[in-house]
Amino acid sequence: MDFNDLHLKQSPYSDPGAVPADLPADPRELAALVRNLLIHREEGGHFGYAMPEERRHEDAEARYVSEILRILRERSRAPLTEHRELGERFAGTCRDFALLMCAFLRATGTPARARCGFATYFEDGSSPVTHGDHWVTEYRLPDGSWRLADAQVADGAHDVPFDPLDVPRDQFLVAGAAWQACRAGDADPDAFGIPLPTGTLQGLWFVRCNVVRDLAALGGVEVLPWDAWGLAAKDEPEVTADDLALLDAVAAATVTSATSTTSALPSTSAVSAEEIRRLYADPRLTVPAEITSHTTYLGIRQVRLPESLRG
Repeated sequence: MDFNDLHLKQSPYSDPGAVPADLPADPRELAALVRNLLIHREEGGHFGYAMPEERRHEDAEARYVSEILRILRERSRAPLTEHRELGERFAGTCRDFALLMCAFLRATGTPARARCGFATYFEDGSSPVTHGDHWVTEYRLPDGSWRLADAQVADGAHDVPFDPLDVPRDQFLVAGAAWQACRAGDADPDAFGIPLPTGTLQGLWFVRCNVVRDLAALGGVEVLPWDAWGLAAKDEPEVTADDLALLDAVAAATVTSATSTTSALPSTSAVSAEEIRRLYADPRLTVPAEITSHTTYLGIRQVRLPESLRG
C-alpha cells in the first residue's frame, strides 16, 4: 500500500463514524472546527473558563474519536459545525487536537497522521523543560509535500511566530529527532519532558517513550500520551544495548527531517510504510493486549485493548 493511501484511511482510533455532510475540506477551516469542539484541559484560564474538575480529569481518557464525538453530542444537540460555548466542548489534551484534526483531514480526502514529539513554543521559562511533550498533525498537500499543523494553537491564547498550519520543524521535533539529538550529545535530555501538577517528567527515558508512541501512531495506533508498554515501560537501567540499537533504527525510520526549519517535506522524504511495519512487528514495540496507562489524575491503570486496536 502506498504510504499516502495508508494515511488517508481511518485507523480504529481516528474513525469518527458519521461525519457532518458540510464538513469543510480546507485544513485551516478544519483546524478552526477542531478548536470549536475541543478545549485543552489545562488551558481553561486562557479563555476565562473555570474547568469542572470531573471533565479536567476524565474527558481526556477517551481513546477514540468516535468516543470524543459521542461526548460532544451529549453536551449539545447542535450540529458539530456550529459554534459551541466552552462548557459544551470536550476537555482534551494535545493528542486529542492532533487526532481529531487527523480524522477530519482523512474524512475529507487529505492524507494525515498524528505525530508525537516535543514543541518549543509553549514554554514560559519557568521550567527547565524547553521542549515540551506535544502532539501535532502531519498532513499532505496536493503537491505531495507534508506539513505539520497544530490545531490547538488559538489566537489570543498562544503567541507563536509562525503559521500553525505550517509549524517549523525546529519548533516541533518528532520524537525520533529528539532521540537522535540526545544520543548524539547535541541536546540535553533533561530539556525534554512535561511539567505536570504532580511534578515534572523529563529525561532520556521520556524521549524513549515518545519514540515508541510515535512509531505506533504512524502505524495507526494513536495511543494516549500516558500509555506505556514494551520499550516505553522499561526502567532506564533495564534498557539494553540491543534495545538502544532498535530505538536508533526507529528514530531513523520516523524522522522525516531532523534539521529543516520549514515544515514542508517532499513526498519522497516520507517515512517508509514497509520499514514502519517491520519495526512495529518487534514485540518490544507492538502495542500488546494489555498496557499500563499512567494517567495524570486517575492513577495507574491496566487497560486491556481489543485485538483490532493493537495495530
